Amino acid sequence: MSKVWFVTGSSRGFGRAFVEAALARGDRVAATARKTDTLMDLAITYGDAILALGLDVTDREAVQAAVTAAHERFGRLDVVVNNAAYGLFGMIEEVTEEQVRDQFETNFFGALSVTQAVLPILRAQGNGHIVQMSAIGGVAAFSSLGATNATKWALEGLTEALAQEVAGLGIKVTLVEPGAFGTDFAGSSALHAAPITAYQPVRDAMASQAAEFTAGDPRGAARALLEIVDSERPPLRVLLGATATRIAKDLYEQRLRTWAEWEKVSIAADGV
Repeated sequence: MSKVWFVTGSSRGFGRAFVEAALARGDRVAATARKTDTLMDLAITYGDAILALGLDVTDREAVQAAVTAAHERFGRLDVVVNNAAYGLFGMIEEVTEEQVRDQFETNFFGALSVTQAVLPILRAQGNGHIVQMSAIGGVAAFSSLGATNATKWALEGLTEALAQEVAGLGIKVTLVEPGAFGTDFAGSSALHAAPITAYQPVRDAMASQAAEFTAGDPRGAARALLEIVDSERPPLRVLLGATATRIAKDLYEQRLRTWAEWEKVSIAADGV
């Protein structure tokens, strides 16, 4: 049975790949982007199967209007993908408060607005799947990406609680955690804070590390997402790409070693 999708940030990168993959297999998609002209070629190819909606996810009223329009057009929503987000590059001392607040408005509060807008529809249906696009940066933190990491870690906490709350309502929830992929994350969609010279060695080391990553193809990520949303028991968390898988495993092994090393101190903190 074909699915109805609602996807934010559909103009490029993961969002575009997800929309194309869903349409290609016969699903219907409400694809949102700040500028819908980026979706016109898909509208020409797929006709009524796609509903292109202009949307800035930081506008809560616009989010509700877009969700309502999609539901009225297709009659239901099966897969909701919160993909709209961008990267903010800068050390913690470099980024401004305004830059960080703006990023939270898109990466976190935008996803929250969409999630809250679709939940009444999914509850009434008794089914549906919310997919939150996190990142390996929602599991691990990286120098020069602290603010972006913070938005993804916040999304992860929100989503884990959400999954517990809706488990008995027939609604599935998945956090997708990609590693390095050939998207525009570090390109024209990203923001860069004014650099402080003292942090240049850290910046150089980060750039050298990033150069070693093998970037995956967003079309491969889209195929993986189709498998995930078609599963009867999709995961709460799923890593995408070899880079994310390696980083997560190494990180958790390190955390477990540290927790074990300090276990006596941790337990003694109870005061008993």
